[in-house]
Amino acid sequence: MTDTEDDPFPPQGVDLDRPSVARVYDWYLGGTANWAIDREFGERAVSMFPLLRPIAMSNRLFLHRMVRHLVRLGVRQFVDIGAGVPTMGNTHQVADEVAPDSRVVYIDNEPVAVAHSQVLLEENGDPDRHAVINADLRNPDRLWQRVIETGVIDTEQPIALMFIAVLHVLQFDADGVDITHRAMARYRELLPAGSYLAISHGTADGVPDDIAEQLAELKRMYDTSSSPVLWRPRDEIRKYFGDFELLPPGMSWSQSWHPEETGPNSPVIEFDQANQAVIWGGVGRKPPTR
Repeated sequence: MTDTEDDPFPPQGVDLDRPSVARVYDWYLGGTANWAIDREFGERAVSMFPLLRPIAMSNRLFLHRMVRHLVRLGVRQFVDIGAGVPTMGNTHQVADEVAPDSRVVYIDNEPVAVAHSQVLLEENGDPDRHAVINADLRNPDRLWQRVIETGVIDTEQPIALMFIAVLHVLQFDADGVDITHRAMARYRELLPAGSYLAISHGTADGVPDDIAEQLAELKRMYDTSSSPVLWRPRDEIRKYFGDFELLPPGMSWSQSWHPEETGPNSPVIEFDQANQAVIWGGVGRKPPTR
């Protein structure tokens, strides 16, 4: 059987007729792996919601701080699902700053994101420690098998599994049912004991009223022009961790999670109020095997 035959979510082709979540996000972060249709969407979004770019950058800095913090806790393996287009500091670059022996597998189902990641790794990566694959998070078992096949990750050792600003994009099955909770439950099962799960997710819960209104308009834009999104309540985001124990300080707004891990050359992103960041994130640890 071919990959297409045994995978209900085969790799998608490049679609330049509609804006791509990954390419628009790349534009928010100042990247260049985007097309006119992505930039037009991004410009409309930023015009309507001026804080959008600082929010995206704050989320990226959350990724940086999370990677640094986990490396200091001894983590040497990272699986970055929905990694998007490589821009503004990538997981392996941040990890290598602290631990040159770290290993990273990037995963996305957007062909442009995968292609640019491959170019990046060919230029400054290590094929023994870094890999990128085109896979779909809706099929955890198939994705996990692809990760194993890279030979980069040892599934007998702790892994940091990352879902950074990806789970608020709805994940539909063939029947149009969102299967995010079911998929996340399976990922928690697949992780070896002592592993970590890192999540950041957009929310309208607890944000200022004017930003809640802008988020509602942004949702309508994504739902009609790109991929449908859902700004879940904070309690629902917490459920993605299952029985994993949250690392201190627990769930928090993106720029409030371990600010001491901010790199010396990182851009300074400031909000008048912490909840203007709209990205709610945290890291949980899988309990040891009993």
